[in-house]
Amino acid sequence: MIESYEFGEMIIDGRRYTSDLIVYPNRVDDSWWRKNSHELGIEDLVGDIMKERPDTVVIGKGYYGYMKVLPETKNFFESKGTKLIEQDTGKAFKTFNELSKKEKVIGLFHLTC
Repeated sequence: MIESYEFGEMIIDGRRYTSDLIVYPNRVDDSWWRKNSHELGIEDLVGDIMKERPDTVVIGKGYYGYMKVLPETKNFFESKGTKLIEQDTGKAFKTFNELSKKEKVIGLFHLTC
């Protein structure tokens, strides 16, 4: 459960994170970074994101929502039958928490801009 978020910081299960994150149902990857920092491309979907077979992927696009999800990335999720939700990170973490109570969700969170 994500406890809180503010610019550059997210608290999950009592642990403070200060870098961009992938939040899986049972773990957190705090080493996530994108090829182009303010764009989310297919090549940025590293690790076990699709191996986990999530129902939904929630993308936190930053405090001000500046990170762009590229069209090919949106098409990729659609082709896999995975629902995609894009919001500024302040809203996205709340959406992630709510959905994770009833379905398998993965969160990708940009913590700054």
